[in-house]
Amino acid sequence: MVYEITEQQKVGLGLIGFGISFAFLGVSLFFDRGLLALGNILWLAGVVILIGWYSTLQLFRKNYKGTACFVLGLFFLFVRWPIVGIILEIYGCFVVFSGFWASVSGFLCHIPVVGWVIQYPVMFLDRLRRG
Repeated sequence: MVYEITEQQKVGLGLIGFGISFAFLGVSLFFDRGLLALGNILWLAGVVILIGWYSTLQLFRKNYKGTACFVLGLFFLFVRWPIVGIILEIYGCFVVFSGFWASVSGFLCHIPVVGWVIQYPVMFLDRLRRG
């Protein structure tokens, strides 16, 4: 399984990676608002660059509940309630991207070390279930 990736999509993936890193660092440093906001901005810019404006708008329009939670989380983050904002953003992301989890897990299972780590508990539970 080979994916062709353009230079623009590589930039988008890089921005998403930096956004997630800044958000993780912001949570690790006791919910630092500046890092969380920077992480959100980089993550959103990366998603837009990776899949395009039209696809991003379709993705967020398709699921109003997840979009509302994500935007409300951004609002709470900017009005200095970072814990509530992060909880709402995480929930909103899970709801908005719920259709992609099967594709993501299939992709991760094909990565050599990560795939083994993901598949090992499933294989272990199957062995226990069979007896």
